[in-house]
Amino acid sequence: MPAARPAPTALTHVRTAPDRGSPRRAPGKSRCPSPVPSERPRAMRTTDTLAVVRNLGILAHVDAGKTTVTERILYATGTTHKRGEVHDGTTVTDFDPQERDRGITIFSAAVTCSWDGHRINLIDTPGHVDFADEVERSLRVLDGAVAVFDAVAGVEPQSESVWRQADRHGVPRIAFVNKMDRAGADLDAAVASVRERLHPAPLAVQLPVGAEDAFTGVVDLLGMRALTWSDDGEARDPAPVPDALREEALRRRRLLEEAVAELHPAALEEFCDTGALRTGTITAALRDLTARGEAVVVLCGSAYRNRGIEPLLDAVLAYLPSPLDVPPVRGTHDGAEQERTADPAAPLAALAFKVNATATGRLTYLRVYSGTIEQGDTVWDATAGRAERVGRILRVTADRHARLDRAIAGDIVAVVGLKGARAGATLCAPDAPLMLEPPGTAEPVVSVAVEALRGTDAGRLASALARLAEEDPSLVVRTDTETGQTVLSGMGELHLEVAVERVRRDHGLGVNVSRPRVSHRETVGRGVSGFVHRHVKQDGGAGQFAHVVLDVEPLDDPERGFEFRSTVVGGRVPQEYVRAVEAGCRDALTEGPLGGHPVTGLRVTLTDGSTHVKDSSDTAFRAAGRFGLRDALRTCVMVLLEPVAEVTVTVPRDAVGSVLGDLAARRGRVSGSDTRAGAAVVTATVPLAELFGYATRLRSRTQGRGTFTTRPTGYAPAPATVPAR
Repeated sequence: MPAARPAPTALTHVRTAPDRGSPRRAPGKSRCPSPVPSERPRAMRTTDTLAVVRNLGILAHVDAGKTTVTERILYATGTTHKRGEVHDGTTVTDFDPQERDRGITIFSAAVTCSWDGHRINLIDTPGHVDFADEVERSLRVLDGAVAVFDAVAGVEPQSESVWRQADRHGVPRIAFVNKMDRAGADLDAAVASVRERLHPAPLAVQLPVGAEDAFTGVVDLLGMRALTWSDDGEARDPAPVPDALREEALRRRRLLEEAVAELHPAALEEFCDTGALRTGTITAALRDLTARGEAVVVLCGSAYRNRGIEPLLDAVLAYLPSPLDVPPVRGTHDGAEQERTADPAAPLAALAFKVNATATGRLTYLRVYSGTIEQGDTVWDATAGRAERVGRILRVTADRHARLDRAIAGDIVAVVGLKGARAGATLCAPDAPLMLEPPGTAEPVVSVAVEALRGTDAGRLASALARLAEEDPSLVVRTDTETGQTVLSGMGELHLEVAVERVRRDHGLGVNVSRPRVSHRETVGRGVSGFVHRHVKQDGGAGQFAHVVLDVEPLDDPERGFEFRSTVVGGRVPQEYVRAVEAGCRDALTEGPLGGHPVTGLRVTLTDGSTHVKDSSDTAFRAAGRFGLRDALRTCVMVLLEPVAEVTVTVPRDAVGSVLGDLAARRGRVSGSDTRAGAAVVTATVPLAELFGYATRLRSRTQGRGTFTTRPTGYAPAPATVPAR
């Protein structure tokens, strides 16, 4: 990570939102002196342009208030004129009808706003575990993030999950403890949960003014000022720290200085020399520690009451990196690794992280890492190996778009005109190809069978499902070759519910949803010897005659399928007829006597037979093989087989007992257990039919912290209580 540039003392004052009752000032313009000059030369240098860009995401557990934080940021920056509310369905980022109906974020939404001379490209991500793949794709293209925590609940299960995702991508974060006006809100308890469950050093730079219903603002420990808000959420001018809080504020400022000095060498040197730290030193050290992931700056507020948003925006500018501060993006070409810096003059390198089909066309969301892309340019899709033409470039604010002539390195934009680019595709200059690492896609864990209510709509349903899978790579559509069902797989029951509802709403299709059928098999438990079958047919003209004697026995391994051999001697059954008998036996394997399932794991031996000089033929012996084996299987002891899978479950150690009990209830056989990085890993073999709905059960038993993977391992005998059909 490049060395962070020291930032001015950005948290020593509060920036107020524009006065809604008077003529609007420029969005994000401060009443106080700004660390960024308000008047800039008309022709800005490239580095100046990129230095004032922030690409960040909002991460949180569901219901922590992340969408409300996003709405208040848009209001504070003058992007919107009215505060959107989740419960009223008036939010900008949750614009999809399903999001407003359910009151949760389902799809990541990009917005752009301005604050104090900086442009902020912000992505509001989902908080529900079923949509973790949306978070993964967003984190892949972000430079920083704001993690929102509930002041009462602290670190919740999905908060922990998205934090780990950000760790994998090396995304620097600051923390915002929301809902400080709730009963039971406790900043210190929330900070302690961050320290215990997420393990970075949480450094609180604010002290609440008031508690619960009486929460009115914060004390900025760097500037030692009180920042308060009125009842309607308008910021008051900064004021001295109240006398009742002065001693506590000084104590916490001292603790902050000591913690920063302990973590940062330059700050330690100053602390040893002077016994204290200057505000500028603390700010620079906090920015450096945030970039390295060694500490997380903690702020607090109440997004619903519009308190604490302006200092949060100041912290974004002060501590989170610009595109210039992150390492150059790395890619490969012809097996060689290359780097591209955030330079508009460099060859183009961009990553598509989201695809959305709208009424106005197909939108492809891009993060431009290097180079410049202009309207009408031809770009190379390195993933698909084809050229694409950029029709239009759009600056996106949720479902609203503004046209741009071009986008440069550091931008997050949407483009229209790309016909084949999918999420994870690399777009680059045709004369400088490069392949970037795509976002990871998790394996689906839940499946449902879908079919059109009307047979004539089957084609439209297939097209609608294909479009869904194109927009969301975590959705997988396949046709089961054995059952004939169309199976839709995803990350959870809610994920699939949302996908099916989109098919109904967006495409006007009636859809039936059911549990997928499990493909059983049948095998021979105890065989039969010397089974005689005669096939005689005489209905005028040439007749049919075939006589066969069959032995049927089970194979040691049912996975070996089917074996056929002949021990006939003396030419009683000619070789060409032996091949016909084998073909007939294979025909009989398609339907077993228990429930019409395919038969496997048996050996058939042709031991004897006879022919007729005129009426025997290949057709007659094939029929004899088919009907003879079918009748022979009815006299055998048959066993029903069910598909099984090896399941690897990773859970917190305190949930192992509950998980083992649930696996036993699902007829699972535990084959091993291990401990890795503080978590328990349990391996078991479980019937596939028992895994439907397991994702939801596991999450409920582990507070959303458990994960599992499956790997089909074949078939095993099913108990007599399992129905054959």
